[in-house]
Amino acid sequence: MQRFLAMASVCLGLTLPAAAQQQPIRVNCGGPVYTDSKGQVWGADTDFNSGQVSVIAATISGTADPVLFQDGRKPASTSTPLIYSFPVANGSYHVNLYFAETYAPSQHAGGRVFNVKMQGNAVFNNLDIFAEAGANAALVKGAEVQVSNGKVTIEFDDVVNEAKVDAIEIVPGQGGPAMSLKFQYPDGTSVAGTLAYTVSSSLITFRGSTPLTNGQAQATLFTSPSALGISAQFQVNLSLTDTAGHVLWQLDLGMNPASINIGAVQSSSLNVIVQRL
Repeated sequence: MQRFLAMASVCLGLTLPAAAQQQPIRVNCGGPVYTDSKGQVWGADTDFNSGQVSVIAATISGTADPVLFQDGRKPASTSTPLIYSFPVANGSYHVNLYFAETYAPSQHAGGRVFNVKMQGNAVFNNLDIFAEAGANAALVKGAEVQVSNGKVTIEFDDVVNEAKVDAIEIVPGQGGPAMSLKFQYPDGTSVAGTLAYTVSSSLITFRGSTPLTNGQAQATLFTSPSALGISAQFQVNLSLTDTAGHVLWQLDLGMNPASINIGAVQSSSLNVIVQRL
């Protein structure tokens, strides 16, 4: 496995370009209108097909906005998935889903497991909030979606006990420069696997992943981390896992949004040779 530091701009390949005129959508699932610590307004729960409201006034760690994680929505029954559908302009978007495991009987690995689809495609399979973040701790999972039918659709399906979501954020991209990541073995064949990322600060953590296509992942350098609520020093981890579950490559670095200026970059690429395991 290779682990090294690279130029700071590499880590910003986390979001894809989106419809420029679309305003961000922020919804406090299961709750009322809320203004967060950054002055951003989260609308009251809306655009869901059905479901039940869940409210537990737990003390939430890892966030400056615990209110967002104290209420949520879950499916009405095991046979009826919870589906949110938001009208948007066609284009590409970054979707953040906010979770916290606040229900004591589910505060153990395997206590609550569910699947998440976006645009009808599996994004997070067997998501276990407690296994990733622990009890009463904020977890934010992010993914990119392409919209061609005028709406972002997010589906939550029960696996063990009930699926849930506490807040949803849909952020248009910034139309920054393109970036290509390419992974090959020493014999020149393309790597099949998944590229995952984690962006974490003292207040919030984002996670996401994308499968490689012919060994490549295409992204856009995100020119404004503050659009995702990142305003302090943060850490970035990129990791490549092959189809057998072997971690072939990792990149770790720290960044400060105030020092990022990639406006003059036209395009960039990162070519990586990895060993088979």
